[in-house]
Amino acid sequence: QAQLVESGGGSVQAGGSLRLSCAASGRTFRTLSMGWFRQAPGKEREFVASITWDINTIYYADSVKDRFTISRDRDQNRMYLQMNSLNPEDTAIYYCVAAHTPLIASSRSPINYWGQGTQVTGSS
Repeated sequence: QAQLVESGGGSVQAGGSLRLSCAASGRTFRTLSMGWFRQAPGKEREFVASITWDINTIYYADSVKDRFTISRDRDQNRMYLQMNSLNPEDTAIYYCVAAHTPLIASSRSPINYWGQGTQVTGSS
């Protein structure tokens, strides 16, 4: 059974950093696009960042551009999100996702696999 498991969440003061990890198992995710979504309390789930299977194309939401960095290790079936300069507006549950579509470009992109989520809190 395909499974995505996030880790690395936590609470940091404004301006701090966290690194999220996503471990994929149960099938190979080498040929799938992968990404991160997040959902803040009372808000809809939103796209954060994505990376294609060949690592040639990377997208970021405008709200995290220049602060967050997505990467993946295809051989290890892992993906990462380095988050710098965190602020209270980044507080949310962060989800690791994977999709058969060539590119995850927005919140409307079809997603085939979801992780269970990890809480990130940026405190002022």
